[in-house]
Amino acid sequence: MPKVSSVVVPYATYLRVYEPLAAFPEPERSHWARYARRSDRPSYQDELRRSLADLLPTPPVPVPVHESGDAFVLDVDGVVRVCPWRTRLRGWQALGDLAEEFPEAVLDAVLPPVVRRQAAQDYERWLAGNPDARPWIRTATWQVPLNWFVLVSDEEREYVKGDGGSENSPDFGGDGAVLRYRTPMVQARRRVARALRALRNAIDEGPLIDGLVDIGRWLEEFHPRSLVELDYGGLVHALPAGDLEGDHSAADVAEGIEALRLGDDAAAGEAYGRLVERWRAVRDRRSAN
Repeated sequence: MPKVSSVVVPYATYLRVYEPLAAFPEPERSHWARYARRSDRPSYQDELRRSLADLLPTPPVPVPVHESGDAFVLDVDGVVRVCPWRTRLRGWQALGDLAEEFPEAVLDAVLPPVVRRQAAQDYERWLAGNPDARPWIRTATWQVPLNWFVLVSDEEREYVKGDGGSENSPDFGGDGAVLRYRTPMVQARRRVARALRALRNAIDEGPLIDGLVDIGRWLEEFHPRSLVELDYGGLVHALPAGDLEGDHSAADVAEGIEALRLGDDAAAGEAYGRLVERWRAVRDRRSAN
């Protein structure tokens, strides 16, 4: 297995789907069954470290030449579920979104136009033969999109404080820190449907509803016995432990949606205000970096 950096990447958060082995056709099912028995599977940070390492050569490699054969694995109640990385597919999709995140001059300096054009052409050719391809993982940087919290409940929240801080201070999340939620696929789909009904009855169509519709369509692509995981990922290493302990964003989102359903605009505004204040502090830390 290739050696990867020990540096913790602090800014990526993830929404993952773990499908049971039965969801995969042969020979892929057998491949993942063998893979799940391995003891040397890579960690959650390894994938991003490898992707960042590809940007160091000249010219950079924005998308892997070959698709990853790695996955994340969960064994819950004796049922093995896997979440394939599909790093190449996600790289192509992320490359298409970069123009909305960076000024053209900055983007050209990081990834020259000729490199981006070649990657886009490669993706177009590949997609022609794989029109139904979809990733098992969604990634965000320096945030958890609010519509992700709709899928989970506060009761499913798991927070483990790390030992020592990433900024040489015990006040930060530290090594081994975890903040995540896991929920059954059927529950996630129900929550999306309920939230969409409440939002459409209370507000006009807009980014929040559009984002939920997109998430709902994505979830429908997977086996009903899948698990959905919302993971703060490396962001826990950049935030104070006290902020993480007090972060109950899923509860705030659920409270706000329920208030809208009941027509209580004041309570909905209070829940939204807590979310805005919490995530403004995260955005400020992003600007400082």
